[in-house]
Amino acid sequence: MLNAIHDYISYLHNVRQVAYNTQISYERDLKKASEYLQDLGIYEPEKVSAQDLKHYIEYLQSEKKSAATVSRNMAALRSFFQYLKETNVISTDPSVDLKPPKVEKKAPNILSLEEIDRLLDQPDSHSFKGIRDRAMLELLYATGIRVSELIHLKVSDLDIVRGYIVCREGTKERFVPFGESTRSALRLYLDHARTVLLGGKSSDYLFTNCTGGTMSRQGFWKVLKGYASAAGISADITPHSLRHSFAAHLLQNGADLKSVQTMLGHSDISTTAMYRNLEMIKLKEVYTRNHPKG
Repeated sequence: MLNAIHDYISYLHNVRQVAYNTQISYERDLKKASEYLQDLGIYEPEKVSAQDLKHYIEYLQSEKKSAATVSRNMAALRSFFQYLKETNVISTDPSVDLKPPKVEKKAPNILSLEEIDRLLDQPDSHSFKGIRDRAMLELLYATGIRVSELIHLKVSDLDIVRGYIVCREGTKERFVPFGESTRSALRLYLDHARTVLLGGKSSDYLFTNCTGGTMSRQGFWKVLKGYASAAGISADITPHSLRHSFAAHLLQNGADLKSVQTMLGHSDISTTAMYRNLEMIKLKEVYTRNHPKG
């Protein structure tokens, strides 16, 4: 089973060129499923039955896994067995009848402009780490990129003169602009902090940790949580909150949906339209609460 999983992940990486995070999560989920099946004495993909997979999903649910986690595991299993069927490793796909649970979609957490200002004011501009953190927060909010894209940005992906970055995913790339405030924060970081943080090391990546190594998602999340707390932001803020806020604030200020979709890198414009729908819901609530005939 593990050999088949290895071949499948290589296929995702080399042929499909899916996002790195998807590769990691699918590999993790499939290996956990493999361990479960091995405990049942099933070691080969062709021995896996639809009933086995149904029992595995029931096991995940008994472990109190969230609906989103169960759905992701199902997606990994369906994609994996579809690949095995297409490559003639198996003759019958046991995953075809798997039905994912309904996932309750939560409204994204969107910060107010005042909260954004308070957050950006938290890093210490007199420390090298603070200069780096301010540049990261500025860039994340200014461009709406994902935290995974932020930490994998290379110096060569930044055009500070013309004010844009290049985000790459497989063979796809998109250009996202940023403004003067972000340019100033990046210049300060590049001119005064980055070399010190590298500590004599070399790195292609734009942002590094305090020992010159690669910045991790968990590391950035910790940084963000600390500043959010210091800023008195009570909402459960995540790196994605800045992405949500970027999109919502652009649309609130008159940006067209197609442009925001392009900057976010959404393949489906209906995903971007969610932010406009949220604004309409908010306006409806204000109207109902305040209009005499509401």
